[in-house]
Amino acid sequence: MRIYGFCSSALWKGGKTKIRRSHVTMSTYSDTIYALSSGVGRAGVAVVRVSGADAGTCLLQLCSLEKLPAARKATLRTVIHPKAKEVVDEALVLYFPQPRSFTGEDVAELHVHGSYAVVKSTLEALSAVDPEQGRRIRPAERGEFTRRAFENGRMDLTEVCTSNRRKSSYRQSFRPAWAHSRSVNVCATG
Repeated sequence: MRIYGFCSSALWKGGKTKIRRSHVTMSTYSDTIYALSSGVGRAGVAVVRVSGADAGTCLLQLCSLEKLPAARKATLRTVIHPKAKEVVDEALVLYFPQPRSFTGEDVAELHVHGSYAVVKSTLEALSAVDPEQGRRIRPAERGEFTRRAFENGRMDLTEVCTSNRRKSSYRQSFRPAWAHSRSVNVCATG
């Protein structure tokens, strides 16, 4: 069963949960996806996650490796743009082979420095990776890592809903502070 919208599309009626499809349709699972998974904003470290059949290929090309690093072991590597051959950053690199990963697929994580420029360069470098024949590497759509985890049996619907609510409440908790900071003139004198 494919679920295209999670909790917002799950309806409770008469003791049965009905799932309706939202207007969002996602690409096939043959795609390898990547995204910033640590959240947007200033941070010391940013985590870029890659999931799919070509996650290992991404690591090999970005870090100029002969073979994949040991599973679930953090190693320090230089991230290099595969086409421009420019150094992007020094990163802690992890590889999680399927099925023992967050999504149940091969997953790679790049723990890079958290500046906007480094994160942007890392994502651009990922878009330049050459996948294997007949596949593609693309940015993930919102909620796609969670959806893949659900469909591969790594999360149940309760965990998905809890995850979505937690993320939503986390975003909501910053709104009053943000609105207040926008209305206060910090630079006022006198």
